[in-house]
Amino acid sequence: MDDASALHSTVNLDDAVNRAAAALAGRQKSDGHWLFELEADATIPAEYILLTHYLGEPADLDLERKIGAYLRRVQAAHGGWPLHHGGGFDVSATVKAYFALKMIGDDPAAPHMAAARQAMLEHGGAGACNVFTRILLALFGAIGWRAVPRIPVEIIALPSWFPIHLSKISYWARTVIVPLLVLRALKPQARNPRGVRIDELFTAPPAGLRGLPRGAHQKEPWASGFFLLDAVLRVVEPLFPKAGRRRAIAKCEAFVTKRLNGEDGLGAIFPAMANAVMMYAALGIGADDPRRATARASIEKLLVVREAEAYCQPCLSPVWDTALAAHALLEAGDPQSEASARRALDWLAPLQVLDVAGDWAEQRPGVRPGGWAFQYRNDHYPDLDDTAVVVMAMDRAGPPGDFRQAIARGAEWVEGMQSANGGWGAFDADNTFHYLNNIPFADHGALLDPPTADVAARCVSMLAQLGESPSSPRMKAALAYLAREQAADGSWFGRWGVNYVYGTWSALCALNAAGLTPDAPVVAKGADWLTAIQNGDGGWGEGCDSYALDYAGYQPAPSVPSQTAWALLGLMAAGRADHPAVGRGIAWLAARQGADGGWAEDAYTGGGFPRVFYLRYHGYRQIFPLWALAGYRNLIRGNSGRTGLGM
Repeated sequence: MDDASALHSTVNLDDAVNRAAAALAGRQKSDGHWLFELEADATIPAEYILLTHYLGEPADLDLERKIGAYLRRVQAAHGGWPLHHGGGFDVSATVKAYFALKMIGDDPAAPHMAAARQAMLEHGGAGACNVFTRILLALFGAIGWRAVPRIPVEIIALPSWFPIHLSKISYWARTVIVPLLVLRALKPQARNPRGVRIDELFTAPPAGLRGLPRGAHQKEPWASGFFLLDAVLRVVEPLFPKAGRRRAIAKCEAFVTKRLNGEDGLGAIFPAMANAVMMYAALGIGADDPRRATARASIEKLLVVREAEAYCQPCLSPVWDTALAAHALLEAGDPQSEASARRALDWLAPLQVLDVAGDWAEQRPGVRPGGWAFQYRNDHYPDLDDTAVVVMAMDRAGPPGDFRQAIARGAEWVEGMQSANGGWGAFDADNTFHYLNNIPFADHGALLDPPTADVAARCVSMLAQLGESPSSPRMKAALAYLAREQAADGSWFGRWGVNYVYGTWSALCALNAAGLTPDAPVVAKGADWLTAIQNGDGGWGEGCDSYALDYAGYQPAPSVPSQTAWALLGLMAAGRADHPAVGRGIAWLAARQGADGGWAEDAYTGGGFPRVFYLRYHGYRQIFPLWALAGYRNLIRGNSGRTGLGM
């Protein structure tokens, strides 16, 4: 009996696929889309609490109680709060979580607060927090503004050729920074009606905090040059003309208002949305003004409120969730699943951005809009990853849904956004001004949006699926980029998913779509790496520690459903469906499928900002195992023509 036959004697693939497909389809909303929870660390719910107290809003005691319950539950055994499930102590997350809990009335003498305080002091105190946290503390008067980098509001008026310009940083940094420029200039103070302070978290009087934190990624001589510039600005900024400052503040306000994005919010991400609300308040714009009211309402849409707990999401992910779910159900292939997928694509079609040339047009002014955003609406900031995945799903579905025009415009936009090195970034083209990660504000190291292997792989997959020849100039450049990005061990770094497993799955699917054979060295090396890191139980897992600054590579972790599915999809794309490692992985997934047809997973397998911010996509554990099981079933039954293993 061969490995496949032995597996089939213990795994009922049809039953596993059908139950998983029914479970996923059962989560579909009446209009055809999916929206799964998107969970970050304690930082966002803590900042939500602090925002309401900054504004002095009437306290919603029930909501505060529920967020407090969430924050206490996710506190780690080390006393502080981590950046992801099972992670180590993080100073900034702990400062914000402790501050929020004290703000809603937790007694500092309570055991959980005492444990957090002790852990904080053992890690150098709150003075060791990052720049974003320092800005928040300065707004509450907990520290002085001297402990915050200078970011003059006048930079909004600099010409685009200037070395420091907003068009040279990522969309997320841009939307966060612009309202922050106003806050830094006006230095408003939180209303903080309960007068809460956290002096006890500092090892020295917080008013005396001076030195700026440096990121481990920051390099000489750039870092010293920018920190010297900060010192010079401290001397000369007070001399800047007041009229010029007023014009710069007005320009920032106009930037935010133009991109306010209705109740989906500035940039559709919490930090930018919260800064927009605080900016309007600092400008004296009342709570009932449509601009401020709209900005404030957008934040409420991010709340997840349950009977006993609540938390705030960093953003919403309906387009991503819906496109991935459509792929998985198309893979399942039964009439009900295909009908669900088509309803999803009908929902996605009108969300294509066709009439707004967003910030990306600064680098690509001649390219027509045609992308999809990650969220319900974010017209100024569509992304390449979502667009490629939506286009591929529409193309896979084929008749009777006629998406030809949407596919053509989406592909046209993706083609126009290719960077000079052959790859693609997430939101912008050629966002490779790496020296800017050395400015004092960028201690997080996530100021830019350069091309990455995972996004580039998705774009290659899309182009190949639509019939682009591997010998075309754009595909040759893209495939050469992917080959250069392969690590010596055969893996690829995954920027938006954790991490080398995610990147390697993405790249192998792209190479398969582009027509590379399993014996091509770049393909075989990637597949060999995936088989080599399989866990003893048959699954795959990888922790967020793989994002370490030295890029030393994969760090093993317990097996989880989403990462096991990625590895399986990658191996199958590399032509190894009959490899024993794939059989063991399929058996691992089947054995851990729940009675409800889904899988359990607490791990954070999404990468927001490496080493700073991670994401738990609640939908991944439902979508990707189904995709892998159905894809395997299709391959072993000789029905490879319907598989989506090129995505």
